[in-house]
Amino acid sequence: MLGFCGYGLYLVWPQVQPALRHLQWYSVAASAAAAAAGAGCMMLAWRALLADLGSPLPVRACVRINGLAQLGKYVPGAVWSFAAMVELGHDYQVPRRRGFASVAIGLAVGIGTGLVVAAVALPLASASVARHYLLALAVIPVILACLYPPVLGRLLNRALVLLRQQPLEAPPTMRGLGLAVAWSLAGWLLYGLQVWLVAADMTGHGAHIVLLVLGGYALATSAGLLLVVFPAGIGAREVIMIAVFTLAMSRSAAVAIALVTRVLTTASDLGWGGIALLVRRAAARPVRGRHARSGKDEGCGQTADHQQADYLGDRVLGSGNAQP
Repeated sequence: MLGFCGYGLYLVWPQVQPALRHLQWYSVAASAAAAAAGAGCMMLAWRALLADLGSPLPVRACVRINGLAQLGKYVPGAVWSFAAMVELGHDYQVPRRRGFASVAIGLAVGIGTGLVVAAVALPLASASVARHYLLALAVIPVILACLYPPVLGRLLNRALVLLRQQPLEAPPTMRGLGLAVAWSLAGWLLYGLQVWLVAADMTGHGAHIVLLVLGGYALATSAGLLLVVFPAGIGAREVIMIAVFTLAMSRSAAVAIALVTRVLTTASDLGWGGIALLVRRAAARPVRGRHARSGKDEGCGQTADHQQADYLGDRVLGSGNAQP
């Protein structure tokens, strides 16, 4: 993961380095802090969903799981980050079906809220942008309909059956989804602040480009997540950002802003990953939520092969709690 991440930075660094010379250090530092805070809000949105499904985890455990797993999105294939979230969560006795459900719902909530932010901000900033990307915004009603708890529960259980997993004990609730949406909206606002700080410093434009920058970044990132063939949305996100930003600035400035924010976002992911490595894994114990685990759940009745695999996984993760 670090190799792929480093290679991605190496590819864009020759274009980013000249742009950094035109930025003040405090703008870069504030932008990086906003990116890290936005990622933290997205993590708390996933934590709220996981708790709503019956597996509440302390923040420290979520930092470890999410911080390590997010580095997997830089590996080609798009599934590594999601798989890592499920497997690392299982180390904390989160059933895999709940882990899968929380990741799937979290992705839908993140994309849905991002497109809603774009749908509100872009028409206010520029009606022509909204018309150009009307097709992307048209998926919002579909996502909102799928997030309705009874519908969402049926879709998740059908997917779990296909994956040969037991269905969820109960569907997600409106309260849990509402909390996740609130954290996600806060995350998008912080991500927008990250881009605006760079854009304002580089172009000299002030508050009048806030909505354009916020909506353009939310649209570009959400569309990049939908195009799962691109690792971390690389390429697709930048193309959309540049197309939107050129309405208010030169193309060279738009390219520089897109690349600088990509580097800062990657640095944020690396920072969270480093924090995750420093956080010692708490002793795994059953987590009691609104749905107690049954004796037939995945954590019980493991074979010797599974126990050995769990032990090896603990050793790879650097845990001091692994027991052969």
